[in-house]
Amino acid sequence: MPDAVIVSACRTPIGRFSGGLASFRAPELGALVVREAIRRAGLDGADVDEVILGNVLQAGLGQNPARQAAIAGGVPVEKPSFTVNKVCGSGLKSVMLAAQAIRLGDAEVIVAGGQESMSNAPYLAPKVRDGLRLGHGQLLDAMIHDGLWDIYNDFHMGETGELIAERCDVSRADMDAFAATSHQRAAAARDAGAFDDEIVPVEIKDRKGNVTVVRHDEGVRDGTTAEGLGAMRPAFRKDGKVTAANASQISDGASAVVVMSAEAAKKRGIEPLATITGYSTGGVEPKWVMYAPVVAMENLSKRTGTATSSYDLVEVNEAFASAACAVTKEA
Repeated sequence: MPDAVIVSACRTPIGRFSGGLASFRAPELGALVVREAIRRAGLDGADVDEVILGNVLQAGLGQNPARQAAIAGGVPVEKPSFTVNKVCGSGLKSVMLAAQAIRLGDAEVIVAGGQESMSNAPYLAPKVRDGLRLGHGQLLDAMIHDGLWDIYNDFHMGETGELIAERCDVSRADMDAFAATSHQRAAAARDAGAFDDEIVPVEIKDRKGNVTVVRHDEGVRDGTTAEGLGAMRPAFRKDGKVTAANASQISDGASAVVVMSAEAAKKRGIEPLATITGYSTGGVEPKWVMYAPVVAMENLSKRTGTATSSYDLVEVNEAFASAACAVTKEA
């Protein structure tokens, strides 16, 4: 079974809600990174066998947003694409699917990644098709309804941040300290140019033809301290711990990698950045979704025979500081 290797990777800056990237639809952001990931790999669009992109908020985007990004990103129309919706895990799942296809011999070159524009999520008008007939109607925010709402328990995902804090005994002080450190490290890395190589600057033209360039992540808050975050009010419970400051922002952005078979990369003289040696997922009761990474890592250890502690670096989603703290404790 051939090894799957990552030969290039890039991303846009992460834009704030209604911020610098708000004028771009998700497939437009995706097209930027698809094109750039292929270029960085030293390949042509015609070399790509398939494009797989995660995209959660698909309402109003048109058919198969990943294919839109692929074609706009220079991949020939003869090459297929498909879109993955696994909520927060969509982008990573696309990379897993790419690795699986490579290892099965179904493809040699796949572009995988994710794209999202939360700023452009539309409002939905339920029951309008057949007529409301009587009484008030209601618009639904697709961003919240399709992306941030637990359909099984009928509560905002912020509540899952509260639940994991209770389950794993994560304090408000722990959460604020983690969030502050995250911003401080991100600011230091940005200032040191650590993100420059991975970021694809995005050019924006206004109606007069003037061009501005978004080069840096917009959500990094300079000067953030745990003491300052401690003054924030809870966002989801009156007596809760999750605040707007120790939870992630609403964002726009896209990222992509090129996954190849090791043999194909060697033949082309392409030096891999990494080899995908294993992958796993984990399912939990919906309200405990923030605990799922722990289960996924346990499953990975069973499959590979490698303990989590043996990895040099573990990257954990920072949707909520409570979740990141809990996973760090438990994994």
